[in-house]
Amino acid sequence: MAETLSVPPEENSEQSFASGVSDDAIPAGASAMDSAENVSAKLKDVSSERRKRVVSGMRPTGPLHIGHFFGALSNWLKLQEEYDCYFFVADWHALTTHYADTSLVAQNTMEVATDWLSVGVDPEKAKVFIQSSVPEHAELHLLLSMITPLGWLERVPTYKEQIENLRDKDLGTYGFLGYPLLQTADIVIYDADFVPVGEDQVPHVELSREVVRRFNFMFGLRWKSRGFEWAINDGDALRILTALPLTEASGGQGESSIKYLQAIGQVGIENFRQKLGEERFNRYFDEKLILVAPGHLLTETPRLTGTDGRRMAKSYGNAIWLKDSVEEIRAKAKNMMTDPARVRRTDPGNPDVCPVFSYHKLFSDAGTIDLVNRDCRTAAIGCVDCKRMMADGLIRWIAPVQARRRQYEANPARVWEILDAGSKTARETAQQTMARVRNAVFHWDDARRKASDPATEFASTQPLAGAELTDVTAPAAKPPETTKSKPKGTSLPAEGK
Repeated sequence: MAETLSVPPEENSEQSFASGVSDDAIPAGASAMDSAENVSAKLKDVSSERRKRVVSGMRPTGPLHIGHFFGALSNWLKLQEEYDCYFFVADWHALTTHYADTSLVAQNTMEVATDWLSVGVDPEKAKVFIQSSVPEHAELHLLLSMITPLGWLERVPTYKEQIENLRDKDLGTYGFLGYPLLQTADIVIYDADFVPVGEDQVPHVELSREVVRRFNFMFGLRWKSRGFEWAINDGDALRILTALPLTEASGGQGESSIKYLQAIGQVGIENFRQKLGEERFNRYFDEKLILVAPGHLLTETPRLTGTDGRRMAKSYGNAIWLKDSVEEIRAKAKNMMTDPARVRRTDPGNPDVCPVFSYHKLFSDAGTIDLVNRDCRTAAIGCVDCKRMMADGLIRWIAPVQARRRQYEANPARVWEILDAGSKTARETAQQTMARVRNAVFHWDDARRKASDPATEFASTQPLAGAELTDVTAPAAKPPETTKSKPKGTSLPAEGK
């Protein structure tokens, strides 16, 4: 299985993702044009009712082998029974390492999708679609790239490793450096609950979480209308605010309020919330959920060795493909590596270190497994017999997979219909997410409300970055009651002191 949430080597084709808001997570009455405030509130209201969503993708770099099944697809079959699953062909991700030749992307997309359907991925239970057919992925990737520090991408564990491993390719591109952001967009555009990963890939999920937290802070945290004015008249709140790491002085209240928000970002919003207290935080600040930070879902990803004992990979020429004929399977099984210490037929073997026995555990029945485990250790059977029995089990296992594959090969238009229908459904959800993302970044709803009713108070929210606090036309409101008032004679301190 390819590295989850990392650019896989050329011979691997899958990358896994997960996420979680089902189509009914946007309640009746909510549309892609709803305000960010309304959508965020509705998302919270239904969060306990919706089915969790898993999103996973594979790069279309060629047909799939049995290692892909046990490394990823077997998990997909389980997940589609329990979660609302979105499985996509990650054609844009294929360009991170294969941008120089895109001639096979369409053909490989068909190969990958056909293999998915052949092993049992059910379009009635999961949305199966093409990444580039949902252009909102790219739009969100662009917006995330605007706020992500370059150093975060350069420190991704697999970045330098892949450059070293793929020296025959020119990977000095932003596409390769920025692939974690595109992966983040793939996940969070569907409001991820979980990302299914192995333990070694949890740090990749954490990068997505950090990006989401930064985005939510920059575009989701606002002073409430007159919240800043009230906070500086609250003695306890003022003392906490003045302890923040302010670096520049400011003469205007609007600019000062922005600087305080920026300082909150430096210390961390959760740290600040704890110091200020939940009651005061909710009194003075408005925090909206724009994107959902995904959690990780640890999954078992057993690695199936190739016929030569190494990791199964196309470039090694050691793969057994899901579409291999019976003759090809038997020929490959016959040439498989066995226990290296068993040189002669009369030598006892050790199934615990034999790659063929690991295949028996997957494809043979319990009786055959027990027989091989016993008789190999006493040299009662030889490697030729062992391989033949394993091939029998593998052929029986793969027969229904290949039968379904032949049906789809006979009707490739049906595969495209499934991909197109899944892409349409996925895009509907992605458009809902992007409507609230665009509004959070650009404040389209506020602008439209102001245009339709100029007398309405407009400063209900204030962007983190921008000009001074927008003036309001409504009369000054009485600040909320506080436990302690601002000490007499206290004025707003100069920033940076």
